[in-house]
Amino acid sequence: MKKITFILVLFFSLSIAVAQTSCATAVTVALNSTTTAPSFTGENGAAPTQLCGLTQGAGTKGKWYKYTATQNSTITVSTFLAQNNNSDTRLIVYSGDCAALVCVGSNDDYNGSYSSQVTFAAISGTTYTIAFDNRYSSAGFDFTFMEAAPPGPDRLSFTSQAVAGITGGYNNCIVDMNGDYLDDIVSAVDATHLAITYQQTGGTFSTTTYTVPNTSVLPSWSIAAGDYDNNGYNDLVYGSGSGVVFLKANATGTGYTIDRKTQNYLVQRTNFIDINNDGKLDAFACDDNAPNRYYMNDGTNLTAMQGGIGDFPSGGNYASNWFDYDNDGDVDMYLAKCGQGGSGVGGNIDMFLKNNGDGTYTNVAATANMANPEQTWSGACGDFNNDGWMDVIVGVNSNSNGYTNVKRNNGDGTFTSVTTGSGYDTNTSLGREYVAQDFDNDGFLDVLGSGSNIMFGDGNFHFTPNPNMYIMSAYDRPVGDLNNDGFLDIQNGTNVLFNNGNTNKWVNVNLQGVQSNKNGIGARVEIHGSWGQQIRYVQSGTGFQNMSSLMAHFGIGQATTIDQVVIKWPSGIIDTINNVTPNGNLLVVEGSTLAINSFNNGVFSIFPNPTKNVINIQLQNNPNVTLTSAVVYDLTGKVVLTTNEVSQPINVEKLATGTYILSISDTAGKNYPQKFIKE
Repeated sequence: MKKITFILVLFFSLSIAVAQTSCATAVTVALNSTTTAPSFTGENGAAPTQLCGLTQGAGTKGKWYKYTATQNSTITVSTFLAQNNNSDTRLIVYSGDCAALVCVGSNDDYNGSYSSQVTFAAISGTTYTIAFDNRYSSAGFDFTFMEAAPPGPDRLSFTSQAVAGITGGYNNCIVDMNGDYLDDIVSAVDATHLAITYQQTGGTFSTTTYTVPNTSVLPSWSIAAGDYDNNGYNDLVYGSGSGVVFLKANATGTGYTIDRKTQNYLVQRTNFIDINNDGKLDAFACDDNAPNRYYMNDGTNLTAMQGGIGDFPSGGNYASNWFDYDNDGDVDMYLAKCGQGGSGVGGNIDMFLKNNGDGTYTNVAATANMANPEQTWSGACGDFNNDGWMDVIVGVNSNSNGYTNVKRNNGDGTFTSVTTGSGYDTNTSLGREYVAQDFDNDGFLDVLGSGSNIMFGDGNFHFTPNPNMYIMSAYDRPVGDLNNDGFLDIQNGTNVLFNNGNTNKWVNVNLQGVQSNKNGIGARVEIHGSWGQQIRYVQSGTGFQNMSSLMAHFGIGQATTIDQVVIKWPSGIIDTINNVTPNGNLLVVEGSTLAINSFNNGVFSIFPNPTKNVINIQLQNNPNVTLTSAVVYDLTGKVVLTTNEVSQPINVEKLATGTYILSISDTAGKNYPQKFIKE
């Protein structure tokens, strides 16, 4: 009898081992249960190879479990249990089927222990796969699979809605694509098709699919948008594992040509940014395996360059954020790194690149206290305490060298960690997407980061998560105002999380550059009122891989007036608009608020001014400049006249009485503005 019992028990144990051998044979785990995972010794379970941000390589064996959610809920998987006696475990959670697993979360060494824990938002009907490996230990362990009880009402809620027309596998771009200053949704369908879901007045959408020449590259790692030829329609850059491609909009925004660069390299974050401040957008691409690449715009072509901006020899460059950290008027760059290391030679740590004002950059990370050793795939950059200086929340994708780090800008070129007491000192969730926006319009920046949640800021470096997790992707989640209601929405695949809002007030600021690049990328936008000041920098490409709106969005809480909106353009021009009414969209054309005689472009002057019939152009003594064409804008940014005959008087007789901006281009593609009055 004992012999029979022994055989039956042995058969049962072997059944468990077989069931855990792979994703396809994963054991179903019950909600609110504790499961005993036996020792890896003697088993042949396949180790997970998709590590979802974990470092140190894969184990040799794995244990696999699965769960299909019956309702939306928050789930925590944990080995942080007394009975495990600090057993060294490593945990990964996936969604999707075994042939195409999608990373949901991962953890190693939870809360200072060797245990592991992942909390995630489970979506009803979705199957989740839970995998452990033996990278550090083959000992058995227990793990709990628990549903969190709803802790209270949402601080800010969203309504998830499917949007017809969003298609394809790459849905991580929100930006205005047709020049109407309403955010649209860009979908890279495949290598020969681009779908744009245009926002219509009233909050509806209309999708157009464009056939494009074969890009051979898709935005598998990042996408960015900007009008690099200054024709009024945004262009795109895709970053993938084999390089970059540019999609250039035609003169009417109804078709696209491509410029596939021949350099073959593993691209991470891409941006459009005017690196040399000549009024034309250049492009920047983080290289995972070598010094970064960038593409300088000569007015006709984007020419590939390498080195000089973040030159870590082995790469590991993951996210580039461009803003002016020292308030000296030019744009610097915070470069987040993938690897982790110390401050010694070869330490793969974050860089902080100061713009020297002459087209060169110096890494000042060590002296600025921004040589962060954490594995930082991206960081949320913004003025979190509204003192006029840009701060950084160093997001962490692997906890090998610590957790999220909150860095306050001291205003003297240095940063101080203020993580203790910030709320991030107890937030151990990991992720690669961190962006700063004011989602609840209270006047203080929040952070959309790890853990499928928003950390709401209070203006004093204290951050509080929403009581209930939001149901959204961990990665593809660009931000914009997709129903023009003044509250920021989040795209989530083919759905949009529409912000349900509150009674707080807001203003959206859109820019149209004349001497600066058309988008105003790199401009500093300030609003002033009873709260003091708030600032935003217009950026193309934030976080790790998404493209969010180029609009500068501000919440102002319950304030009823905005005393001033100030735009400090890359050109140095400063526009000031007084007494702005909240809850509206503001379009500012570069130079539109300046007096007639405020311009000094150093190239030409015009007469007579004011004028009734014609404008005469008088060249100044500048033999290196040859003027080619002219565009006249009204103060709403609308083009009202164009001409290539700049050597002759420009006839403006048919223009309505009012104030206009004349922008003349030279052979290098640089623009020079001058304001005039038509009588």
